Amino acid sequence: MKKLVMSAFLLTLLCFTANAQEGSAFGIKGGLNYSANGDYFESIGDNAKNPDRNIGYHIGVFGKIGNDFYLRPELIYTNTKSDYESDEFVVKKIDAPLLVGAKIIGPISVFAGPSFQYILDTDFDGIDIGNVEDDFSVGLNFGIGLNFNKIGIDLRYERGFSENEATFIGNNLGEGAVSRIDTRPDQLILSLSIAL
Repeated sequence: MKKLVMSAFLLTLLCFTANAQEGSAFGIKGGLNYSANGDYFESIGDNAKNPDRNIGYHIGVFGKIGNDFYLRPELIYTNTKSDYESDEFVVKKIDAPLLVGAKIIGPISVFAGPSFQYILDTDFDGIDIGNVEDDFSVGLNFGIGLNFNKIGIDLRYERGFSENEATFIGNNLGEGAVSRIDTRPDQLILSLSIAL
């Protein structure tokens, strides 16, 4: 993590002399997610287990309308992972962030906006979880971006607005025991985008 922060700082310094991408654009993007979903409860009354963060990925398309102030809609397939002791929780979803941004200095911009999410599939330790409370949810994205020529790099934070629990019958908990897990995203997202 220390190397990542140092690399981002050096890249920022180098980019002050680069020419920023001008005007509207359309392109592709992809990158890594460092995520954790919400707490996991094995049964009613149990203490919550907090997740360990894990690395996932995303890939999609984006549009950009404007220059100094801009609107940036995106459509992204996202695969996130969280670890709960020896178990792994995987969420596959479609994200549709609708970001508003402003160029602040040279190629550097800041942005924020809602992210509309549709959960395609969830899997916990080999159990397909079909009854998520809400397949559709809303979160918040905000971050900083570097845009030069046709290449862009951004780092953002995403957080779901409300709890979105999935319930399932636990595999080692005994008959009738019900487990719950929060599917709300909590992640850092590092993306590379290319304008076409």
